Amino acid sequence: MAEAATSQQSRSKLLENIVEAGKKAFNPSNDNPTRENGRIEYDSIVNKTETWALLPALNALIKPNVLPEWLRGPFVDTLTLLPLREGGVRATMEFVFSVHPSNTSRAPATNQPQKEGASITHEALAIATKLLSSVPASMTPESWFGGISAQLFHLMDGKDGPDLSKAAAQIVGFGILGKKMYGAPGSPGWQVFVQPLIESINPSTRLGLTTRMVGVEEDDEVVDLTKGQVLVKSEVLGRSVRLLSVLVFSNPSPGLCSRVLKPVLPQLWALASLPMDEGAARGISKAARNLLQAYLKLSGNIETASILIRNLLCEGSLPASEQPWQYRKTNQGFEIVSQSFGVDMSTSEIQWAELQSRAEILADLLMDSCSPENVSSIFIELFQRWIKTAGTPDTIISSPDNQDDGPQAAMETLFDVTVLQKLLEKNPEKLINQFDRLLEVICQVLRVDDTSRLADDLVGVTLSLLNLVITAPTFSKSDINQTELNVIERSLERLGGESRPQISQTASNLSLLLRYKDELNQQEEPTSHPSKRQVEDRRTYDLAMNYITGVDSPPPVISEGLNLLSGLIQGGSSILDITAVNVLLSNLLENGEDYVNLRVVKLFTQMANKHPRSTVKELLDHFLDPQEKLSTDIRLRFGEALVQVIERLGETFAGEVALQVTETLLSIAGRRGYRPKAMRKQTREERKQKIKKEEEDGVDEQDEEEERTADERARDDVLAQILQGWESKRGSEDIRMRASALSILGTALETNIRGVGSFLVSTTVDLCVSVLALEPEMEKAILRRAAIMVVLGFIRALESARESGVTLGFGLQEESRSDISRTLQYVAGTDNDGLVQQHARDVIESLENWHMASLVPSQVDYETSRVGQLEGLRVNADTAGLGTPSGRPRPRIEEIE
Repeated sequence: MAEAATSQQSRSKLLENIVEAGKKAFNPSNDNPTRENGRIEYDSIVNKTETWALLPALNALIKPNVLPEWLRGPFVDTLTLLPLREGGVRATMEFVFSVHPSNTSRAPATNQPQKEGASITHEALAIATKLLSSVPASMTPESWFGGISAQLFHLMDGKDGPDLSKAAAQIVGFGILGKKMYGAPGSPGWQVFVQPLIESINPSTRLGLTTRMVGVEEDDEVVDLTKGQVLVKSEVLGRSVRLLSVLVFSNPSPGLCSRVLKPVLPQLWALASLPMDEGAARGISKAARNLLQAYLKLSGNIETASILIRNLLCEGSLPASEQPWQYRKTNQGFEIVSQSFGVDMSTSEIQWAELQSRAEILADLLMDSCSPENVSSIFIELFQRWIKTAGTPDTIISSPDNQDDGPQAAMETLFDVTVLQKLLEKNPEKLINQFDRLLEVICQVLRVDDTSRLADDLVGVTLSLLNLVITAPTFSKSDINQTELNVIERSLERLGGESRPQISQTASNLSLLLRYKDELNQQEEPTSHPSKRQVEDRRTYDLAMNYITGVDSPPPVISEGLNLLSGLIQGGSSILDITAVNVLLSNLLENGEDYVNLRVVKLFTQMANKHPRSTVKELLDHFLDPQEKLSTDIRLRFGEALVQVIERLGETFAGEVALQVTETLLSIAGRRGYRPKAMRKQTREERKQKIKKEEEDGVDEQDEEEERTADERARDDVLAQILQGWESKRGSEDIRMRASALSILGTALETNIRGVGSFLVSTTVDLCVSVLALEPEMEKAILRRAAIMVVLGFIRALESARESGVTLGFGLQEESRSDISRTLQYVAGTDNDGLVQQHARDVIESLENWHMASLVPSQVDYETSRVGQLEGLRVNADTAGLGTPSGRPRPRIEEIE
């Protein structure tokens, strides 16, 4: 008890000392010596006080209207620079997480870091990101980012828990590297957070000796690359790969993944393909392979594959590097050591076993990571390169680049052919996705072989590819244009008659198969062939599903899968399985990943444009949750999606869809909802809480009560009562769900009140009036606020319909208007919630304004109901030039004899 009282006194004393010293240091009316002495005293207090204590103290002092502006400004500056102190970044993050309104756990603020970090919500993380990524006006970006980088890297290491690790990576990836001015290569954010990582993996990317490497001491920065010494220690290399993985896989941005990994692609390949055993080396190789797979899924084109194939035997630096180095295995993993000379890429020194092994690893990597279309493109490109070097002196495919002779060209050809062979062995069916391009290359080979005989192995591979094409289930001779068909048939007949044991029999068999292919197809049941667009859409759909549902798919890959799926939805592809897509989106929304939720809601709105009935039904099923399987937070997410879908539907929100939505929302918002499973669960929780409370030490509770002031205890009691009241009682519906349902009803009325219909509109308004009159409890304030806003939405919908001349077929009668107004006036004067009272007064004013406006004809009514001819008068004659500048007709009276 005494310790708690002392703690409270010390906090009050700290606030008093800071304010007193601040007044001496920053009061403009003081003389210079007084301000200088005050500044010394103020800096002394700040420097000797722990960050965990300064944050809540300064945050309380900088609130508006607490202190004069001349004192508030310096306190804001001090608070802004606290992250630069030791432990300041984590203290700032946890303070924001603990005080943000979205944190429902309400962990007490302490003067030390929490064991597993504070409860982190998406909204709180956004605030922390904004705070830490905003450069103070008194500092440069380089100095600010350099000051907090070591702490962020420490958090990303994961030693303080995975939650803080992911949060720190998102602050760096989204808040800093996500901005072009800080995240572009060469910018301040890139130099501080990315350059140290990639240069620890690839020392050739060092921009200068002043660049600080992650985890390297000052005397290790300047190295002599000619002495064969260690350039990067194994622990530094392992940490850089680990931090790079956390940075890439904690952020859903495909662009960030590609931008960060591109400078170290050959090195990641070297680490992923080097022989590895158990231990640290295996962990580094696995992390490098995961990064490489993510990059290939996002950018697995021929350019990327060429980089890896050209460096198939890479062990560190590239051949063009001025200062060569290589990876060397140690007990702790891999370290980087310098070489006195580069690697001689002559064929005599090639280890064929290693070449075959690496080519097989790369082929597996390409097959597993790249889309079938990209795999086919890579294969065709390699096949064309082989053709250029495997033919006769007469060039098969002319290319100005094909003029490089020598050992380097021979090595590149060897790498291409080896990888090409492994791709053929792995999964040849994937190689024929680009049917037209493959046939073009096949015909080119056969034409040249017709004029000058080619090597049998080249022609044999060509016939193998032709066999894959002909035996494809969807192949038909009509798919080939007549010119190419003539070349193929003539060449197969010629090859079958030549004395070439390796290919003659294959050519004869293919000739017979091609000749009778259509007859065989006609004997089978006729099937409709999909169009070219359907084939492409099917590939895109399968790829998107693979990206989204993959077991090991990192966030950037999932995000790219959602992009692909969004393109299919917007294009109205017939290949989409609507039910499967809706179920997939619902599962993603249930998982609660913050970076996915917003994207999923957007996809739901796109689906609603094409398939409103099935999409709305899917959302309603999860929002209602009749099986009681979902938590309140998850149901509220589906409510957010439903709001945006209704707004997107607009005037098409009518008929069966509007009826289904409104009836479901009314059943949730009403007072008669019954959830037996929730009731049983609540009973069990209450029993556990009671037992736990009895076992607690009464002294600790008394100390805690003494530590808080009377105002704090009263406030916490009210909050506890409200939070407890939100949950369902005796199996009734959760108050938050009822309030959400009412809010969605208000949106539906404003979106298209005519589509909802008179009966349901009347039922909705009656329900809101009943809530205001019959449920005055303090914990139901959010419900009454929502009910008042529904009435306001109803009034706005009536006014919008009146102004636009839309005939609703129903309206607000005077008796009903008086009842609503009387109820609102009662609530405005007696409710126990100030916000409810203010809402009620605002709606009363809106209701009166609408009533007065309804007595005056609208512009449309005025024009359609005007008087044409009266005896003795001509009113609003249709004569040019009688209108006012606003377009409204002006009366004209003429005397007629």
